[in-house]
Amino acid sequence: MQTLTRAEEQIMQKLWELKKAYVKEVLETLPAPKPAYNTVSTIIRILERKGVVGHEKTGKSYLYYPLIKKDEYRKFSIKKLIHGYFDGSFANMASFFAKEEDLSAEELDEVMNHLKNK
Repeated sequence: MQTLTRAEEQIMQKLWELKKAYVKEVLETLPAPKPAYNTVSTIIRILERKGVVGHEKTGKSYLYYPLIKKDEYRKFSIKKLIHGYFDGSFANMASFFAKEEDLSAEELDEVMNHLKNK
């Protein structure tokens, strides 16, 4: 799987949310300032080339849909983050975020309980 750019991830988030959509529908759900229609269309075609989006032809239009699940990409992204920035250690990543977010002992216990129950 390939890493997606920020713009590509934004479009994928909308496709995951909408399940299937035309470029116009994706564009309507984006926050202001909205990109141009052609920009969204180009990003979707790039996502198709990367193998994460498919389409079905409906008349003269294309209905786009995700080919990968959100959870699948989330796992890929987190693994890449852990290996790229935390020496492959989940503990290093968790420690970093606990310090950065100034988590309380109660919040850390909640995280630990969540992990134990998985």
